[in-house]
Amino acid sequence: MASRDHIDDEDDFGGDFAGGNAARRSGVKRGFGDLDDDEDDIFGSKKGNLKVEETAPGVATGMILSLRESLKNCQDELSRCQTKLEDAKSEIQQWRSSFQNDSFIPQGTTPEPRFVVNYLHTLRSSDETLREQLERAKKKEAAFIVTFAKREQEIAELKSAVRDLRAQLKPPSMQVKRLLLDPAIHDEFTRLKNLVEEKDKKVKELQDNIAAVSFTPQSKMGKMLMAKCRTLQEENEEIGNQANEGKIHELGMKLALQKSQNVELRNQLEGLCKQMEKVTGDVERSNELVVILQEKLEEKDDEIQRLKLQLQDDVKDNGNVEEQTGLAVDEIANNEEASPVEDQMEN
Repeated sequence: MASRDHIDDEDDFGGDFAGGNAARRSGVKRGFGDLDDDEDDIFGSKKGNLKVEETAPGVATGMILSLRESLKNCQDELSRCQTKLEDAKSEIQQWRSSFQNDSFIPQGTTPEPRFVVNYLHTLRSSDETLREQLERAKKKEAAFIVTFAKREQEIAELKSAVRDLRAQLKPPSMQVKRLLLDPAIHDEFTRLKNLVEEKDKKVKELQDNIAAVSFTPQSKMGKMLMAKCRTLQEENEEIGNQANEGKIHELGMKLALQKSQNVELRNQLEGLCKQMEKVTGDVERSNELVVILQEKLEEKDDEIQRLKLQLQDDVKDNGNVEEQTGLAVDEIANNEEASPVEDQMEN
């Protein structure tokens, strides 16, 4: 009964239904004819059937239960809607408080939708601008990476070329020994060694002369040197700052240094090649001279054999072996002394 009274107190169907409840509480039954006049009656389409079923007590009880169930459903739906409304209000309040705390809302004004929309448009445009800047930066980074890779490849190629040139400039030990055994190369080596010693002596004399010129900070020369040292120190500091600006500049300097070293090595190699060509020409001429002398020596040997045979024949014929042998030997010696002189005259 307490539950029924609670439901009756919260009834929203109108005064007629409440009056019916009062009648039930007083012990008087409410007639079903009162429901026909209610405008909100959901069973209005079945009024004829209700008149027929007035005498059935179970039908009224089922109707009351169904009405109570529908009322309970409506109350549950209302409570859910109220809960959703409260959640929506709290969310709106959170958004409002967050917008009020943000810097794009003017001081002393409430957050309006147009401010929020304008701010969102501004954020979107700035986002697009930042994306474009990021794409451009990525393109520049890719270009720098490609350039750096090319420079590294060039440096690697130059290093390999330098290694090859150094390997070419360092001949094997046996070849060096053979070259040093060559008289022409030995003379050239001796001349260069003497020239280096003379240069070392001259450098030492110049260093002694520089050390002999002493100065003090108060003298004119000393002040000039101190000022020049300060200028050089400032220039060195500027160069150091410029060198610390970036790795690309350092790599460029290293590349220029490698190129200059390569040019110097090429020049040295060209000079050495020219010297080798000259030495090779001298060696070839010496070999040709040796071949010519060997041919002449063979001719002389043949002539000696022929003369010996002739002398033996003459000895058998005449018996004057000693005189003819002496004459033949003198003739051969004279011919051998005359042939190198003729060859030198021809050269």
